[in-house]
Amino acid sequence: MQADDARYLKRIRLKSLNSNTDIASLARKVVEECRLISPSRLPEVEQLLFYLQNRKKSAEKKEKKQIKPRDLTPFEGIELDEEANINSIDDYVELLYEDIPEKIRGATLILHLARNPDNLEELLQNETALGALARVLREDWKQSVDLATTIIYVFFCFSSFSQFHGLITHYKIGALCMSIIEHELKRYDLWQDELQKKKKADILSKEYEKALKKYHGLLTKQEQLLRVALYLLLNLSEDTRTELKMRNKNIVHLLVKTLDRDSEELLVLVVSFLKKLSIFLENKNDMAEIDTVEKLAKLVPCEHEDLLNVTLRLLLNLSFDTGLRSKMVQADLLPKLTSLLGDEAQRQIAMCILYHISMDDRFKSMFAYTDCIPQVMKMLFDCVEERIDAELISFCINLAANKRNAQIMCEGNGLKMLMKRALKLKDPLMMKMIRNISQHDGPSKNLFIDYVGDLAAQIGLKEEEEFVIECLGTLSNLTIPDLDWELVLKEYNLVPYLKDHLKPGSAEDDLILEVVIMIGTVSMDDSCAVMLAKSGIIPALIELLNAQQEDDEFVCQIVYVFYQMVFHQATRDVIIKETQAPAYLIDLMHDKNAEIRKVCDNTLDIIAEYDVEWGKKIQSEKFRWHNSQWLEMVENRQMDEAEPFMYGDDGEPFLQNGDILERPDLFYSADGIIPADGAISPEFFTDFQNGDLLGPQGFPSSSLTDGYGQMGVTPARPATAYGFRPDEQFYYGYTASR
Repeated sequence: MQADDARYLKRIRLKSLNSNTDIASLARKVVEECRLISPSRLPEVEQLLFYLQNRKKSAEKKEKKQIKPRDLTPFEGIELDEEANINSIDDYVELLYEDIPEKIRGATLILHLARNPDNLEELLQNETALGALARVLREDWKQSVDLATTIIYVFFCFSSFSQFHGLITHYKIGALCMSIIEHELKRYDLWQDELQKKKKADILSKEYEKALKKYHGLLTKQEQLLRVALYLLLNLSEDTRTELKMRNKNIVHLLVKTLDRDSEELLVLVVSFLKKLSIFLENKNDMAEIDTVEKLAKLVPCEHEDLLNVTLRLLLNLSFDTGLRSKMVQADLLPKLTSLLGDEAQRQIAMCILYHISMDDRFKSMFAYTDCIPQVMKMLFDCVEERIDAELISFCINLAANKRNAQIMCEGNGLKMLMKRALKLKDPLMMKMIRNISQHDGPSKNLFIDYVGDLAAQIGLKEEEEFVIECLGTLSNLTIPDLDWELVLKEYNLVPYLKDHLKPGSAEDDLILEVVIMIGTVSMDDSCAVMLAKSGIIPALIELLNAQQEDDEFVCQIVYVFYQMVFHQATRDVIIKETQAPAYLIDLMHDKNAEIRKVCDNTLDIIAEYDVEWGKKIQSEKFRWHNSQWLEMVENRQMDEAEPFMYGDDGEPFLQNGDILERPDLFYSADGIIPADGAISPEFFTDFQNGDLLGPQGFPSSSLTDGYGQMGVTPARPATAYGFRPDEQFYYGYTASR
């Protein structure tokens, strides 16, 4: 037999060959039926059959392996009666110059060669064949779906290997595939419209069924074309520059439009492509502009495990965007994702998406209306590991920040079991979850009374700092009237610990801050406030305030401690008489942080109420601050002959170093007129208010102008000082002149 001459070649098809075939018997049968094979070559035939049998076994094993997305076959191709031979490639190329049926046959034969990776290098060298395939695709793709699918499949075989991507780019196959996909999606819309029209029209049901059958046939072929074209583009998108070109040609919109299909194989491919694209901000923004989330929501849950998994992974990528998280909630994904927590294969991804949704305060309350919280609590208690899965505990921490969720968590023995596990394992994350539960007023907070001792005991011990921080934070949240803080401080000797940890640099800032917050909580109790004052904690707080004056959180919390302490006489006297705390508070009264200003104002109001001297200073400072621009204008005005009234009789300016509130002559009346030294009578103000002094055009009459016909300079009335009501009229100038 001569392998290189087709005249001496006879093909024998062994349809019965399988893993159980008797090779010796089959070899004898082949030799008997084929006269071209000499009986002396029987051992050689047996050896060939043995090789074919083993090759088939290995092929079957490969098929049983888990199929990866890149190994998926876009479509099975068209079966041929003949076997393709690499030596006949020129004959196949010639078929590409014939009519459509012959072109399909020629392309299919080349495809059979291309599906064997061993032939790709040789095909790459044949520029004539590749050029002819590219030309036929460009010219005839609209005439035959089978032809377009087959030729694109040939190039898809090359696209599976990165080193051949340059070849596909050279023939501009990617851009052509984009055009084909766009065209096919438009055809799909037309088919849908035509089918709906026929359904609504008064035609026989048989005709409609015939049209529907035709539609399904066209749809099957079109989906094969879309699969192979999209798969080729997915492979090419390995290069981010190529991916950017696809984005500029609207690939995201085309893919999202394809999500309306029912073919699970096509959907797996489309969603995988979208998932790959979604890691770039621009592509994610494109997905946000259209109804991507709404279409993906229809795929959750689904029976196709691979499709469900890749859909969840895409949703996870999109859930980093706040707006898209909102769309997920609107698309009713919350209960769907919650139901997947029971599916071990999808649990991790579903929980990550739910965790992202739980980051938004507006969505936290919605979890209370699903069975999510009982499920995650069960997962917590069923966890045998010392350290709970990070995603699970982080999700629980977020959920506990909502009051209703916290109440559900505490139902039954929920809080007891959480406390038991947290204290046993010294787990800071679980204690953070407990701390979040403790911040809510209501029945859940009262449950913590039983655990105050356990929490306080952790503070004195040399535990991990992170764990102690959460224990302190939990105790700080327990603003319960029935709780005897004095007893807790004494029994667990906490005052020395609190004082020692107020020293700057004594511990990490987070721990020191929690100590300050804790002092603020216990200071609500009168007896505790006295105990803290005697221990010297107030000077320590002022020292800390000096050290941390640039940190708004520290400043706000320390000022809040002072606010709590000024309610009690013992600590109020210490703050006012023995420290410079009020002076610090006056300085902070104009801080850029609104919360600090608010707490300072409230604290200073109480101090002013109980101490006359500080009250005057506070009132004066508030007046200066509210009227700073006006005061600056008056102080900076130079002496001018035309404006002698700006100075007193002795030539000294009005503003001295004295108390500004002791100079009532600086105040305007409620109407903005500067009262003079008696030259203007009270009746003048009445006439002015009634409009009697206005001229015919509504302007002031000559009695208000100077000798040159110019209006006197009358600055705008400043804001009122502390305690001054704008509806009160003060005629200080008139009173003084009398």
